[in-house]
Parts: sequence; structure tokens; C-alpha cells
Amino acid sequence: MPRINLLPWRADERKKRKLEFLVGLGGATLAACVLAFVIYLLLGSAIAAQEGRNQRLKAEIGELDKQIQEINDLEQQKQKFIARMDIIGKLQRSRPEVVHVFDELVRTLPDGTYLTAVTQKDRRLKLEGVAQSSTRVSAFMRNIDGSQWLRNPELEVVETKKGQTLGSSFTLFAEQVGVAEPQPEAQSGGPARRTAAKGGGR
Repeated sequence: MPRINLLPWRADERKKRKLEFLVGLGGATLAACVLAFVIYLLLGSAIAAQEGRNQRLKAEIGELDKQIQEINDLEQQKQKFIARMDIIGKLQRSRPEVVHVFDELVRTLPDGTYLTAVTQKDRRLKLEGVAQSSTRVSAFMRNIDGSQWLRNPELEVVETKKGQTLGSSFTLFAEQVGVAEPQPEAQSGGPARRTAAKGGGR
């Protein structure tokens, strides 16, 4: 029976399979490299697009911040304008009151008494003057207490300065009434009280 040697055929088959394996492995490696490169390009493009969107968003946010700042500035200017209008309105409303207050000061000032300075802060008046005696200062305070435009007289000091011959210097405070408060006949002392106050004017 004849014998057939299959070793060369098997060796060729192994070489062929090995070559096919290497070729397949190289093809797979190349395909993997191409796929990785494509993915890298896609990711880079996506990152670049996202960065572009981020830049646009930052620019739009900056514009919105500017607009918000402008709105805040306009709001501040509006509040300042409203405050100025309120001050102007208060001044316009207080002009008649100032006339009444000065007229009332003249009416309540007794004889032998005169004012050297009148200062006002809000509704509080500071009256500085000279009186011939402390009795006239007391009369002045009583007249203020019975006034329709002044109230709450508070005496701070009465003193006679060295070398002063005209009388005693005094400083007292009073509050301005926004709207004249009518005094009851009994409380204000009746016509006699008002006549006395008028008679005490300069």
C-alpha cells in the first residue's frame, strides 16, 4: 500500500492561515486607526462648535449685563428724579407755611424782646435773641405755646453776658406745625390771650 507524505501540504496550509491572520490583523488595526482618527475629528469638530457656542453665549451675556447696568442706572436716575420732585413739592407746599411761621414769630414776640437768629432743621426751630428780662422770655414761650403755627417751646439757656446792657441773651427751641391747628377758646385763653399776643409784637 503506497504512503502519501502530507507534511509539506500542512506546512503550506499553516503558512497560508498565518498570512491570512496577519493580513486580517493588519486590516483590523488599520480600520481601528481610521475609525479612531474619524472619531477624533468628529470630537474635535464638536468641541470647536461647543466652544463657538460658549463664546457667543459669553458675548450675549456681556451684552445683557450692559443692558441690566443701563436699566439699573436709569432706575437710580428715576429714584433721584422722584426724590428731587418730592423735595420741590415739599418746598412749594412749605412756602406758605414759612410766611405764616415768620408772621407768627412777629405776633408772639413780646415788647422788649428781639431775635438775633432763626434757624430751622426739619420742623424744629432754633430761636436766638435778647430780652430785657427773663419774664419776657417766659411770656414769649407762653405765646408760642398758644400759637397755631408753633408749639412745644423748650428753653435752652438764658444768660447775661459780660458788658451786655440791653438784656439777657436766650436760646429756645420750638416746633413748626404743618397745618395751623385751631386752638379751643378756653385753651388759647380766649380773645384776651390773642390780644395779649398781638400786643406783644414788635
